[in-house]
Amino acid sequence: MRRRLFGSVRSRATLGATLVVAVALLAAGTAVLLSLRSNLVGEAGTQAERSAREVAADLAAGTAYDQLSLDDDDQPVQVVDADGRLVAASEKLERISGTGTDAVRPQAPGRSPVAGDDDDDDDADDQSLEPGEIGRNAKFHDGSATIEGETADYRFAEVPVEVPGKGALTVYAGAPLSAEQSAVNTALTVMLIGFPLLLGVVAGVTWLVTRRALRPVEGIRGEMAAITASEDLARRVPVPDTHDEVARLARTTNETLAALEASVERQRRFVADASHELRSPIASLRTQLEVAAAHPELLDLDGAVADTVRLQHLAADLLLLARLDAGEGPAGTRVDLAALAREEAAGRAGVTVEAADAVEVAGSRGQLGRVLANLLDNAQRHAGSAVTVAVRRDGERAVVEVADDGDGVPEADRERIFERFVRLDAARSRDDGGAGLGLAIARDVAVRHGGTLTVRDAPAGGALFALRLPLA
Repeated sequence: MRRRLFGSVRSRATLGATLVVAVALLAAGTAVLLSLRSNLVGEAGTQAERSAREVAADLAAGTAYDQLSLDDDDQPVQVVDADGRLVAASEKLERISGTGTDAVRPQAPGRSPVAGDDDDDDDADDQSLEPGEIGRNAKFHDGSATIEGETADYRFAEVPVEVPGKGALTVYAGAPLSAEQSAVNTALTVMLIGFPLLLGVVAGVTWLVTRRALRPVEGIRGEMAAITASEDLARRVPVPDTHDEVARLARTTNETLAALEASVERQRRFVADASHELRSPIASLRTQLEVAAAHPELLDLDGAVADTVRLQHLAADLLLLARLDAGEGPAGTRVDLAALAREEAAGRAGVTVEAADAVEVAGSRGQLGRVLANLLDNAQRHAGSAVTVAVRRDGERAVVEVADDGDGVPEADRERIFERFVRLDAARSRDDGGAGLGLAIARDVAVRHGGTLTVRDAPAGGALFALRLPLA
């Protein structure tokens, strides 16, 4: 099967991590550049405002236009009167834009400005200045200027001043933006070079880390593939020496393999035991029929019927176990255990039923009847003379106790007797010992109904089997 470009978890994790870091770097880089430019432009504006206020202070003090200090090579200065005429400017200024006027030389009185003041209302607040007073609020503009043949971008500050005898004047002073542009360009260059390298490092590290993290998963996958190919359920996947999700996955996988191995082994034993149990009555029945065919007078009809009945019961038990193993659930009908116990005990010698009120549970009447029948068969097989059945309520549970006065069950065998095809030596010595499926079927049915089946010593001696089921 063709592999897709991003068909693996490792490639998708690497791509995702790289994209996230790329977006974060882009956002952070943009924020850094904007912040850097804003700070540098603000610093240039502060420097331009300082120069403008120095010139405005000289004007307010009565300094003549030709005596103003306007010869700073880096900071072009213009002074404009209320009519928009340029009255003073830096000597080396050759060209300017972005201020109140594009003129670079003082103009004669009455001459209109080259680039007029396009916002006369901006000076409305400055017209109320007292003589010798400098405006408190400066305005800022971006523009360019050419000084000694070199053109550069500037940040201009506009400061109004009221000069006695000269009226309202406006001082424009600029500070170069070359430092801001250089710093921003340098930072952008560093980012354009560094970001791809950083993304490459992130992609490489993510690829290596993901490969290392997923290496145990690949080991688990490979071992599972080998187990599937070899059908050897005794093998286990490697558990990494960590305490993360992969280690828990490996342990859970091993637990699943152990449960599957136990289930398969149980199924194999079941098939082998069923084959063994079926072989004896079939062989006996065949022998009887072959002898009868050759010598009709020797036909043991009762023995043939007994073997046939034994085969019928064994086939019914195997069929019920197969249905239980297949997950067949109990029907959701209400069953009166007291009435069911009386029904199953009817016709059995030596069996006493102690049940007063109706005790109802939800389940399959047929399966629960089979449980009681198996318990009664087992009790009668081992009882000395009497079997007692007690049906009662115990909180939210219905309890059915079947007790006999036999030898009881040794404590070491109280769990083993519920295994399939298990018969104690005493039972094996009896001709009617059964196939060892009755108690196994009883417990499986009890578990399917949400209950339990246990055995302990009876008060009067013998064994007491207790079936507990949830009340309906």
